Amino acid sequence: MNQAEMVALWEQHTAYEFVIKDADLAVTTMVEDASVMHLPTMSGGFGKNYLRGYYRDIFIPGIPQNTTAETVDRSVGSDFLVEETIMRMPHDQEIPFLLPGLAPTGRTVEVPLVVVVQFRDGLMESERLYWDQAAVLTQVGLLAAEGLPMADFTEVARFLRDKATS
Repeated sequence: MNQAEMVALWEQHTAYEFVIKDADLAVTTMVEDASVMHLPTMSGGFGKNYLRGYYRDIFIPGIPQNTTAETVDRSVGSDFLVEETIMRMPHDQEIPFLLPGLAPTGRTVEVPLVVVVQFRDGLMESERLYWDQAAVLTQVGLLAAEGLPMADFTEVARFLRDKATS
């Protein structure tokens, strides 16, 4: 699988999740023993059959309307892809993969994240997603950033956007 094919498969997979919103189609892009894990919340799972249910019952319904994803950088290797993305979404419903068990706060959340995708045999083998959960908790009012050694999330997003345009 060449780099262009990996990118095309990844973009097809994310379209199945975020645009078409079809769990069955999303897992067609994956090997049988695939894994997906949103590491800050440990939301995800292992195996194509489990992931079909995860996408259908948890992930896809948990994506709020008006969610946007802005790719700011992408690196592609021989069997992997790493993407920096900024997701922006209203917290107007429960988002189990991002804020499990938290009732909607009505606030907008902007999440710079990194996803590492491994490929095998022409399909996706794994997705590992990383983000700053403290920044997310600050945005929904569960954590006061004042006095904590952390950057303001708007500065992080600005840095990533500026880096992408330079």
